[in-house]
Amino acid sequence: MGEYGKHRALVAAAFCVCAQTAHAQVTACRQALVLGLDVSASVDSNEYRLQLEGLARALTSEAVSRRILDGAEVPVSLYVFEWSGPDVQRTILDWVAITNAGVLSSAAATISDHARDPVGDTIDHSTSVATAIEHGIAAIGRQSQCWKRTIDISGDGKHNTGGDPRNTHPTLAAAAITVNGLVVGVDSPRGGDIRQLEIGELSSYYHAHVIFGPGAFVETALGFSDFERAMKRKLLRELQGPVFGAIEGR
Repeated sequence: MGEYGKHRALVAAAFCVCAQTAHAQVTACRQALVLGLDVSASVDSNEYRLQLEGLARALTSEAVSRRILDGAEVPVSLYVFEWSGPDVQRTILDWVAITNAGVLSSAAATISDHARDPVGDTIDHSTSVATAIEHGIAAIGRQSQCWKRTIDISGDGKHNTGGDPRNTHPTLAAAAITVNGLVVGVDSPRGGDIRQLEIGELSSYYHAHVIFGPGAFVETALGFSDFERAMKRKLLRELQGPVFGAIEGR
């Protein structure tokens, strides 16, 4: 190869490296966050709307949006789905990298405007937390470029169909995925003390069977009317801010 040929080869190699670096910068993601919402038969149409609209408002609240958008050059990627029994997992918001306020606003609108399946979800009385976690694992499998991986499962009842949610723990460990929980209390005609007891029992169940990974936690909502507040607290706790050391080291 002559000098000119060697020069062209060096230029081509340098261009390839630059292109790969630019691609890595574009596709890098600091956190993949999956949010699963319970739509089993215990959730009525009003409670369903409270979940969707509460999540949308929590995401666009000043504190949460600031947490998401700070360091947006390495963005948070969001995926939202609804779940109940083993055969009911529907995507509400497919993966989107939140790179600016406009993208976040559009994602929140997609969540808020989502319509419930008029048949499938309302007749399924089963609750399969394990399947919901497995669906989240599969979704995160499409986000290998993300440095941190988190699944959040919201629910108002215990798992009652299929395998134990703890059976997912080896897969979660292998993929370095954390699972957090948001427990929702239900209004009880027997009074507030009974509801608090039931929330405590469900929270204990989530601690023992559902959450997994370093720093995993359970947030509680006193009812669906409290969902927005609880979701905001949860998001502020689990969202990872910009990791400047990691960015510089890439």
